[in-house]
Amino acid sequence: MTGTEDHASSTSSGTSPAGAATGPSGAFGTVAAPFMVVSEAVDGVYSAPKAEATAEVAIHPFAHALHYGSACFEGLKAHRGVDDVVRLFRHERHVARMRRTAQLLHLPPPPAELLEQAIVMATAENLEVAPPSPGALYLRPLLLGTEPNIGAAAAPSATALLLVLASPVGDYFAAGAAALTLKLETSLPRTTPQFGEAKAGANYVMALGPTLAARAEHGAAQVLFAPDGVVQETGAANFLLLDDGRVVTPPLDSSFLHGVTRDSILQLARDLGYRVEERRLTVDELVRWPGEAALAGTAAVLAGVGRLITDDGPVTFGDGTAGPNTTRLREALVAIQRAERADAHGWLTEVPAER
Repeated sequence: MTGTEDHASSTSSGTSPAGAATGPSGAFGTVAAPFMVVSEAVDGVYSAPKAEATAEVAIHPFAHALHYGSACFEGLKAHRGVDDVVRLFRHERHVARMRRTAQLLHLPPPPAELLEQAIVMATAENLEVAPPSPGALYLRPLLLGTEPNIGAAAAPSATALLLVLASPVGDYFAAGAAALTLKLETSLPRTTPQFGEAKAGANYVMALGPTLAARAEHGAAQVLFAPDGVVQETGAANFLLLDDGRVVTPPLDSSFLHGVTRDSILQLARDLGYRVEERRLTVDELVRWPGEAALAGTAAVLAGVGRLITDDGPVTFGDGTAGPNTTRLREALVAIQRAERADAHGWLTEVPAER
C-alpha cells in the first residue's frame, strides 16, 4: 500500500519513492497545510469537529494506540479544477472505508456524517494552499485510540482522537517518469491476511522491510506480494494488468486494501469498452503477460510498471514504459478530477469557498 493511493507513502528518509514527484515545497506529504480538524470521542461519542492551527497534539504515553496498535488512517485528495473550483474526489468512499477499518480495530467508528463534515471542513479551511493541477490538496484523516491504560491489551479503547490533516502535494507520478520496477515476493504475504483490508499503519510497516531490501538490491520502487504464487498487491498500491481489450486484477478479499482508485479505474475501463476481469491472478500468468502492468492508488493515480524482478530473472511488460492503455485510463480519471470531463458517476463534491 498509494505511497502509490489509495495507498500513499514516502520513504523513511523523507524522500519520495522512485518515480515520484515532489510537492510544492518538499517531498510528497511533508508540507503541512495551515489548518487541521479535530474531534474527540468519549465513551464512543464524538464531539463536533473544529478547525485548529496545525500543530503538535498531546497524547498520554499510556494511550492505547501507542501500545496496542489501535490506529488507522485514510488518504484522499481535493483537486483544483480548470475552473479554479476545488472538489473532493469520492470522499464518501473513504469515509466508509475508514469506518470499516475502525470496526476491524475495535475503535469507536466516527459517524459517517461527522467524518464527512470534518473532511469538508479541513478542505475548506485550506483552500488557499490547494495547488493547481497537477498538484492537489491531500487529506489524511487519522484515528487514534487514546484510552490511557497499558494493561488493556485484551480490551478496546473507548476514547479516541480524530484528526483530519491536509498537505499540498505535487503529482506523485512525475510526467515522463520511467515506468516502475517491482520485485516479486512469493513467500511472504503483504500483511496479516484477515486485516489486509484495514488501512492501518501496521499493515504498511510489515511491508517496509521487504520494500527497503528490494530498493537497495534491485532499485525497485515496490514489492509485488504473491504468496504461494497468487498475486495480491504491492506494499502501497493495487495491481492491474492491461491490454487493448482487457483490465485484469485480483478480486477483492480481506487480504488487501479495497482501493478507491482501483474501483474508479475499473469503472472507467468499462465505460471505455474494456472487459474487466476481477479474478485470481497467478505468477505463471503474470510472467507470460504480453501487455501492460500498472499500480493504482490515490497518490499515483495509475502508474505504469515496466519491469518485474523475479528469482528467475527480470520480466518486461510491453516495451518497458507506461503503455498506451495505462496512459489512456490515467488521463481519463485525471480529466474528471480536474473538471475537464463530465463527472458521469457523481464522484466530485464541490467545496465552497465561504467558511
